[in-house]
Amino acid sequence: MFRPQIKVFDCTIRDGGLINNHDFSYDFVRAVYKALSAAGVDYIELGYKNSSRLFSNKEYGPWKFCSDEDILRVTEGIESHSKISVMVDVDRVDMEEVKSASESPVDMVRVAAYVKDIDKAIFLANNFAAKGYETTINIMAISRDQGPELDEALRQIGEESKVLAVYIVDSFGALYQEQVEYLVKKFKTYLKDKEVGFHGHNNQQLAFGNTIEAIIHDANFLDGTVYGIGRAAGNCPLELLIGFLKNPKFNIRAVLDLISKEFIPLREKIEWGYIIPYAIAGMMNQHPKAAMALRNSESKENYREFYESLVDVEMD
Repeated sequence: MFRPQIKVFDCTIRDGGLINNHDFSYDFVRAVYKALSAAGVDYIELGYKNSSRLFSNKEYGPWKFCSDEDILRVTEGIESHSKISVMVDVDRVDMEEVKSASESPVDMVRVAAYVKDIDKAIFLANNFAAKGYETTINIMAISRDQGPELDEALRQIGEESKVLAVYIVDSFGALYQEQVEYLVKKFKTYLKDKEVGFHGHNNQQLAFGNTIEAIIHDANFLDGTVYGIGRAAGNCPLELLIGFLKNPKFNIRAVLDLISKEFIPLREKIEWGYIIPYAIAGMMNQHPKAAMALRNSESKENYREFYESLVDVEMD
């Protein structure tokens, strides 16, 4: 699958940071940035740009805040054609702390929001665009929001926002291919002059397959993470995605080396990927927080009891 319009976003440090409170070492992040630059990915997302007044740096590592100084610390001296991205959540960023793009190493800001907060997301994205950043809006938990409110949100984004792309985010890993096709086509109906993006979670081992489905229907902004790292079940594995795309600009060798040297040892320390409680949460279209709590309990392998607890929630 070769299509020159496709842009690959790596979310390894940003989504992976949801496992360890964004507390990756500078050496680790620098190794990731160096390898992904050599791999030729289009954008490398280094974390969240959250307000330092809302979150404590005693509780969270530096990639919760992505200061320009920390970004430069891990990128300086590395030859790279990849752009740097950060993510912001609605109501969690302080625009007074944000410099203009001309003064920052950051190229892209992606605004994450639920359908109910699209007004705020558009306002925030347009403010970042005014500061010179490329922008997207990432619509979270879309498996729960596919009614008329989504149509209205897409209409508003199409008419009022300056974003380059709008993302379908399968936050709960609940979507199947038919739903991905339906959503990509719906997004393209409303977003005539914007790209459509896809960000899949791997609760049911469908993140890669669903990403391929999105590509088939002309989604051109695609997310992945090295070795599928990410909250709970993780994300579409970057190495599978760039292997599928068959674009000669990508160098999978650099990613394979990175996995061998950094991610195999890391997987021994922190857990992510396809595990039965996360699969159950995906089947039930539920946030994985209950499954994550189970994995941190003494009953971590009691799968049937966990399933019954979610069935009870659905029946309430």
